[in-house]
Amino acid sequence: MRPYEILASECLIKANIVDLYRDTILLPNGKTTTREVVRRGRAAAVIAALHSGEILFVRQYRHATGDFQLEIPAGMLEEGEDPAAGAARELEEETGYRPGKIRELFSFYSCIGFCDEVLHLFLAEDLTSGTPNPDEDEFVVVETYPKEEALRKVLSGEIRDAKTIAGVLYMCQEIHG
Repeated sequence: MRPYEILASECLIKANIVDLYRDTILLPNGKTTTREVVRRGRAAAVIAALHSGEILFVRQYRHATGDFQLEIPAGMLEEGEDPAAGAARELEEETGYRPGKIRELFSFYSCIGFCDEVLHLFLAEDLTSGTPNPDEDEFVVVETYPKEEALRKVLSGEIRDAKTIAGVLYMCQEIHG
């Protein structure tokens, strides 16, 4: 097997944080079809562990869901930005905490069916508190929860964000693993 050949790619919408393309692709059977693809780029997310063992979260309104969501700190990487530096920057901007240690856990696609965004998930430890400095359009509330309560929030459906679910399950793997 090999990747499908892209015969044409047309930008339908160029927006602030995403671009929408329609690609015409050649299928293995020789037929052609189209696929819409949201091009978003790279992002970093960080699961931050306090000395107490609690996990840092941010609660913010997400317009696409029409509701407030409990998430781990995350954001888009700037052009050419190292993912670890971006994760540390997002953590500090959203929560005020700076990591003493940060390491990449794994990378994954946020929504593989229609979006090319790659998220780099990091674990931040040895945190030092400071003052949050969110973007002017970010209104977040910082919350902390013990691992067990965070896992309960995932399993009950209160946490529905994929990157947050991945981070919490990683942190809680020793609880039930």
